Amino acid sequence: MPELPEVETTRRGLAPRLVGRVVTAVAIRDRRLRWPVPEDLGQRLVGREVRAVGRRAKYLLIAAGDGTLLLHLGMSGSLRVVPADTAPRPHDHLDVVLDDGHLLRLHDPRRFGAALWVDGDPLHHPLLARLGPEPLEPGFDGTVLHAAALTRRAPVKCLLMDAHVVVGVGNIYASEALHLAGIHPTRPARRVGAERYARLAGAVRSVLSAAIDARGTTLRDYVDERGAAGEFSARLKVYGRAGQPCEECATPIRSRVVAQRSTFFCPRCQR
Repeated sequence: MPELPEVETTRRGLAPRLVGRVVTAVAIRDRRLRWPVPEDLGQRLVGREVRAVGRRAKYLLIAAGDGTLLLHLGMSGSLRVVPADTAPRPHDHLDVVLDDGHLLRLHDPRRFGAALWVDGDPLHHPLLARLGPEPLEPGFDGTVLHAAALTRRAPVKCLLMDAHVVVGVGNIYASEALHLAGIHPTRPARRVGAERYARLAGAVRSVLSAAIDARGTTLRDYVDERGAAGEFSARLKVYGRAGQPCEECATPIRSRVVAQRSTFFCPRCQR
């Protein structure tokens, strides 16, 4: 599913196409997403100018007038800006038509995404209000991880994927960051020391930044706002590489299910 690098890549691509544009129409083809698309979304959006395109965790925040269109890509969603006369494909559930002859189109085959309207400050919305710090902003470091881990018996990978601890570190990038930091994904979180958490926080920032530079990771569904696949797939060190040699020590990469998610690691490099 799209993780932080994919959502941030989409945000950066959409911002110059949307900011300053006025919404002229909204077409809802299927309201049945993870939460129903508001019936009055068109009334809320039409006539408003897009002020900004932001991101919080894996949510996109399109500020228009005094409200915000809150979007989530779910497991297989994507957003593209296309000419307004582009015929919709199956699973194109929502169009936001702009005053320059283009429209923003939400494509979501599995319908686990979201398109919601928020009045006022979107950061107070229940979906966002209790989220942890952004991993690429100054509020996130090893101290945050170490403090959250002190009483946790769960594996360190579960800690890293807890959005109340730090947002946006999904399955792919958790495996990659733990490999870079040399930490075994199943080690109990409370048995990882402060120095190793400092190294892990740096690894999270490094992996996410590199993935954003590569415009995300495409394993199956993800495409950016241009319809192009992400290029970070070719740089993955452990994820999806079970049985292949570790690039650091040549030991075969192993796979294990942790908290119902496939987890990849090097048994020699990660302790």
